Amino acid sequence: MKAEDYLRGRHAIVTGGGRGIGAAIAHELAARGADLSLLGRDMDRLHETAEVIRNRYDSKVETHQVDVTSLTSVQNAFAEAVKPLGRVYVLVNNAGQAQASAFPDMKPELWKRMIDANLTSVFYCTQQVLPSMAKAGEGRIVNIASVAGLKGGKKISAYSAAKHGVIGLTRSLALEYAKSGVTINAVCPGYTESEMFDRAVAELVKSVGKSADEARAMLARPNPQARIVKADEVADAVAWLCSPGASAITGQAIAVAGGEVM
Repeated sequence: MKAEDYLRGRHAIVTGGGRGIGAAIAHELAARGADLSLLGRDMDRLHETAEVIRNRYDSKVETHQVDVTSLTSVQNAFAEAVKPLGRVYVLVNNAGQAQASAFPDMKPELWKRMIDANLTSVFYCTQQVLPSMAKAGEGRIVNIASVAGLKGGKKISAYSAAKHGVIGLTRSLALEYAKSGVTINAVCPGYTESEMFDRAVAELVKSVGKSADEARAMLARPNPQARIVKADEVADAVAWLCSPGASAITGQAIAVAGGEVM
């Protein structure tokens, strides 16, 4: 086994694994030897990502449709995922949604949607694998949060509240399972090149009348490096947290944001 193959033969589940940060994470884990279950709503995108990974790496890749806001859907998808690939060693809770609203105008439905998609989903998915990881005495859970989980943000109070909740859940579970051999961490990206970022740019163009380039510059402004994070940079952080060298790292919320949060 080569040093970089530390996940060889290990089963990793990535939710929202068909695109953006999730797809980048899937590629990075496969490069480390992991066999993958990619979970998400869009089966076409999952199949496309899976096919690219199969052709590029020596990894088994399965795809499963899931609605992470539905406990029944999550239970069914995880039950199906372990059949071909066995016990889960890595879980990356990446699936989520972002939607902005001024607080006085926020509908209860938007609030609930942000909490369900970004926080309750992490609870549902984690509960499917954490007991078996602890029983086996090993495992890695990485929750994709956001810098919005480390600080507030205008017009994203529901999203920010959910991501703060993800970090709180991460820290609490890390303490509860500190002696189990399982590490539980959060990665907190700043604005990252992805379809979600493209939607944020489009929303700015529409709402404030800026050009796409001006909108991108506005979104990059909070980053001291004055740039947008790359999905591969987030994936690198996740892969490191899944490595043997990160076995003493647990309960952490690691910002990948060019110094935006310190």
